[in-house]
Amino acid sequence: MNKIISTIFISIILLSTSGCRKYVEVDPGQIKILETTAQYQQLLYNSNTMDLSYTYPVFSGDDFGSDENGWQNIVTNNLVLKNSYTWADRIYGTEVEDSDWGNLYKQMFICNTVTEGVMDSKEGTAELKQQVMAAAKVHRAFIYFTLVNMYAKQYDPATAANDPGVPLVLQPKFMTDLTRASVQNIYAQIKKDLTEALPALPNRPDFISNPSKAAAYSIMARVLLNTREFPEAKRYADLALAIQNTLLDLNSFKNGATTFPLKFQNPEEIFFKRISNAQVSAPVSAATTALYDQMNDLRYSLYLTPPPFNGSNFTTGMGYNKHRIVNDGIYVGPSVPEMMLIKAECEARADNVTAATDILNVLRRKRYNTTNYNADLTAASGTEALRFVIDERRREFVGKGFRWFDQRRLSKDAGLVATVTRTFLGQTYTLEPGSNRYTYAIADKYITQNPEIIQNPR
Repeated sequence: MNKIISTIFISIILLSTSGCRKYVEVDPGQIKILETTAQYQQLLYNSNTMDLSYTYPVFSGDDFGSDENGWQNIVTNNLVLKNSYTWADRIYGTEVEDSDWGNLYKQMFICNTVTEGVMDSKEGTAELKQQVMAAAKVHRAFIYFTLVNMYAKQYDPATAANDPGVPLVLQPKFMTDLTRASVQNIYAQIKKDLTEALPALPNRPDFISNPSKAAAYSIMARVLLNTREFPEAKRYADLALAIQNTLLDLNSFKNGATTFPLKFQNPEEIFFKRISNAQVSAPVSAATTALYDQMNDLRYSLYLTPPPFNGSNFTTGMGYNKHRIVNDGIYVGPSVPEMMLIKAECEARADNVTAATDILNVLRRKRYNTTNYNADLTAASGTEALRFVIDERRREFVGKGFRWFDQRRLSKDAGLVATVTRTFLGQTYTLEPGSNRYTYAIADKYITQNPEIIQNPR
């Protein structure tokens, strides 16, 4: 089966122009015929498109921000950043495209093009076709997991069957019904894609931007943690760690990070995805900064930095600096530390206190200065161990936007997420656990053009 498709996809935008072009628009000047398996595979190799994940969860989480009026005055010039930071009713104006939504559905169109056409393509072995199909499904699962955790309510088994999710589009149609599938159905599709992909995937990829068994296992561990299927989340984290479990020892870089590995050489990264639009000025909140042992935790000295630095726009506190060490973006794909912390959380929730803290201590010994190391943790209960895990996630994943997603899912646990209060240019903003503002509004433009899409409650 031949497919006509955009070479670069620069003109594909979900819901872009009118009600009669509901899914994508393709610029006729950028088309070619897809015939071979290799051509379908190349679509997934477009890193400028396929590596992108999200932007504004980074700014919404309570690990980000500064109280300085100077920084806040500059933020007002960036409407998306300001609205994300203050949990506004809408992120974008009524006629403005949502770049996160658009980027993710652009990737979805590519994945659907591959899954529909690759098995009938020419010049490829049956094994290669299955590998390309599997890779597209892993990408699609990651995309849908991101979308449903931005634009739909947090998964709750009691309500997921009725909670609106996001449009479930599995074919590369230009026109299709965009009624929101339920949260339950979106999660079912994510699990289905990952399960079906596994047999054809290699254990490890040639490049970490390409899917593998380790990637599929690790995404599934994230998914199951989010759906609170903790024994299964632990099992999939173990499967991922059985393939890849190497940690960087930050002591190797404490005297200078000039040899810090690039993304493709970083042994901790399992599947590479990155923030779509990383800000140069990224202040870390005072509460998050206070979680670090500032003398001994090497994540503090390596990954955070005081101003002034290029574009800092604030004069006190600390700024996120890890993405400047090698200048290849903020990584948000699954990693070895994340799998370890998922496993530790599941052990803590099962009251396996020693198992949970043992995992934490293995990680911490690679993160703290080994000179006079005394940072091992012991916990008296599963509850205490769980709090240790959550704090370690805040230290390990600062600046990635993970905290926003943790705030969402941990609202189901009494006492693990507090009300967040921010003052922005003299006005106070408050975000309570479980608030509707933990779910982003779908851009008004898309709903105007496609009224079957129901807006999220505000």
